[in-house]
Amino acid sequence: MDTTLDDPLVGRVLDGRYRIDARIAAGGMATVYRAVDTRLDRVLALKVMHPALAADAAFVDRFIREAKSVARLAHPNVVAVFDQGTDGPYVYLAMEYVSGCTLRDVLRERGALQPRAALDILEPVLAALGTAHRAGFVHRDMKPENVLIGDDGRVKVADFGLVRSVDSVTNTTGSVLGTVSYLAPEQIESGVADTRVDVYACGVVLYEMLTGAKPHLGDSPAQVLYQHLNEDVPPPSAAVPGLPVGLDELVAEATARNPELRPYDAAALLGLTREARGRLGDAELDAVPPQARAEVRSSAEDRTGVIPRPVAAQPVNLTSRLETLPPPPSSPAAHRQAPAGRPRRGVFLVIAGVLLALGVGTGVWYINSGQFTKVPNLLGKTEAQARSQLSAAGLGVKRVDRKFSDAFDRGTVMNTDPPGGRRIRGNGAVTLTISRGPEVVAVPNLKGRPLEEAKAELTKSGLAPGIVTQAFSQDVAQGTVISSDPAVGDKRAPDTAVSLVVSKGRPVQVPTVTGLPVDQATAGLEALGLKVATAPEQVNSPAAAGTVANQSIGAGSQAAAGDTITLTVSKGPRPTPVPNVTGQDVDAARKALEAAGFKVKVERPFLSFSNTVDSQSVLGGLNAPEGSTITIRTKGL
Repeated sequence: MDTTLDDPLVGRVLDGRYRIDARIAAGGMATVYRAVDTRLDRVLALKVMHPALAADAAFVDRFIREAKSVARLAHPNVVAVFDQGTDGPYVYLAMEYVSGCTLRDVLRERGALQPRAALDILEPVLAALGTAHRAGFVHRDMKPENVLIGDDGRVKVADFGLVRSVDSVTNTTGSVLGTVSYLAPEQIESGVADTRVDVYACGVVLYEMLTGAKPHLGDSPAQVLYQHLNEDVPPPSAAVPGLPVGLDELVAEATARNPELRPYDAAALLGLTREARGRLGDAELDAVPPQARAEVRSSAEDRTGVIPRPVAAQPVNLTSRLETLPPPPSSPAAHRQAPAGRPRRGVFLVIAGVLLALGVGTGVWYINSGQFTKVPNLLGKTEAQARSQLSAAGLGVKRVDRKFSDAFDRGTVMNTDPPGGRRIRGNGAVTLTISRGPEVVAVPNLKGRPLEEAKAELTKSGLAPGIVTQAFSQDVAQGTVISSDPAVGDKRAPDTAVSLVVSKGRPVQVPTVTGLPVDQATAGLEALGLKVATAPEQVNSPAAAGTVANQSIGAGSQAAAGDTITLTVSKGPRPTPVPNVTGQDVDAARKALEAAGFKVKVERPFLSFSNTVDSQSVLGGLNAPEGSTITIRTKGL
């Protein structure tokens, strides 16, 4: 039963920073949530230890060790740990949130993978583990559930919760932590966990990717453990005929039961993997595997468990129960002797410990980030709010439908597919149905409403703001609505555009200010309620320097209070070359001077009958102010 809604942390802000939005998965020791870092505004995964365990120093130390260990592994294929802290009874890790699926999801849906795809996944996994191994850490729980494949195709290794220093060896009377199907023989037998146990697990994962099934299957975890101890991992080509021999050899090297025969660490296995790929052609890499799906088991053998190994002082009580336990019926090991140096009684004691541990329900230490998300309840939310909540949940929007509704306000979510509360894959998409409001909408009374307020009211009513024009009004305040088209009360279909006429206020008659000093012109215009600006550049004009040469709204025009009139300042007439008209006919001289921008005055001496220019007040070639008067004289007696 889904108890996410009963989780006390969902909806809470942890440590004043991390807002918990949804529970992703829960295990025996910790629960993983999808959260938002409110300080940096990013989605992340929050792994919170169960409060009942927070008092156990060993568990807390393991939590803190994971944070410190992964923080040192700055690698693009490792799920990053951002922060670690406590909030009252809660101890937490803030980790990178990967939107996508696990390799287990891929194997369940597709079964065996093409060799190229299998190697494309294995190589970044080995690169990540190689970095951990060279930094001095062993993962100890490699399996498809801990390989995350993002929506962007990136591969990341997750769950370093069982990470342990390379130099650390589990006591032989202690416990084995890991997952039954991927435990190396030395982990089962003696608790040794160096870099080669990760190499073994990666070999098993590669076999599973190439064949779609695990190499060791049984009706119980004990039978699987027996096979790890007594049988070699079979070549993948035995299950999928036609696979290249090079891949068989790679699996065999990685899963050698004698750890001395395996590559020393993941970096060494990565080198062998790349060599094996280099020997394969495109046809071998892209060979299509059988379309059988991987066998899905929901037993404890797929879970990360804390598996007690038997204490040496108490073997007799268990042996009598297990000496008759047969190996798996299909296993040739049923007819073999136990390998030299490995007492048969010890094997049974290990299996007995596993059976007892699983029989009493030993909890999962950690469940990885999970890939199914609960669709949030979005009814009544705006489209923007719905998209934001879906994005925060790691979900997308498949499409948006719009329908009429009398029950839901326009623009709000009236339905989702899948509905709220349904669980879908973490990278899934939801169809939103948005209300268009009622089928017929009456135009509201907007007179006297500010423009933006009127637009919002139209939108809320289910109509659309249309063209906005302005007009002077003696009784409606400037910036508010005078009228609408269609008129108030008219009924229209939703989304019909409504044009608005907005008041410019009472009109102001603009006076003439050209030729006036700028400060005098400015004072006069501001007294009328107008704003005044001065053009950045002055111009030559007939007006005196420092006076207004031009105004942006002409004299006699109407303007609204608050309108801005730009004044252009004169820097006086422009100096202009005077044409030489001496000796020319008076009429021709007049035309030449006027064409150059001058005014012309003609002087004739008394009793002069000549029509030829004898002299001019400004000699030809000299400059005179544009628009000034040039006097020309005719010859006298």
